[in-house]
Amino acid sequence: MRPLEPAVHAALRDIVNNRTEKSLNWAVNYAQAGLEMTGEELRVQCLYVLNNMTHWRGGLAKQVRTTLKAYCGLK
Repeated sequence: MRPLEPAVHAALRDIVNNRTEKSLNWAVNYAQAGLEMTGEELRVQCLYVLNNMTHWRGGLAKQVRTTLKAYCGLK
């Protein structure tokens, strides 16, 4: 099931809140921009975020990644 936009925005806020993680340096900027977006624009922005958070690890990282992938229609 595809998550709703508020859930995606919450996931993006989790990335922004963890901006001190070195593995998120570019993803934070993309996530901040995504907080202002909706619809197809948000979906495309989530792809940028996913591509730039590949080295972030941990439980929260997995949860955020799962939410963003589901929103984008990825497996």
